[in-house]
Amino acid sequence: MGGMITATFAQKVAAAKIPAAVKTAFAKNHPGVKVSWEMEKQNYEAGFSLNGKETSEVYSAAGSLLETEVAIKTSEFPAAVMLKLKGMKVAEAAKITKADGSVSYEAEVKGKDLLFDAKGNPVKP
Repeated sequence: MGGMITATFAQKVAAAKIPAAVKTAFAKNHPGVKVSWEMEKQNYEAGFSLNGKETSEVYSAAGSLLETEVAIKTSEFPAAVMLKLKGMKVAEAAKITKADGSVSYEAEVKGKDLLFDAKGNPVKP
């Protein structure tokens, strides 16, 4: 198994460093859920398990939920997205729901995250 492993390194953050507004918002949405925190640019990402699926939510420093990302099987992609990924090896798949309700799908291919809307159109991150 040679080759380089490329990954996006989000920075793990101690819960003590998370703004109270962020912790309060998360606790309100998911009471009693065990969570690990990471910094994502200037936002805070909560990683946890929900209904047996790896889930992450991104919050602004003010505690606003910006997006929710849920790990899915590649077979759960919409057909239009599956067509775009035909013949590609997808390492990880996720469904991302923004605060405004818009949904996009993320496929990690060769260490890069490809984003698509439900119609299979590429989406800028």
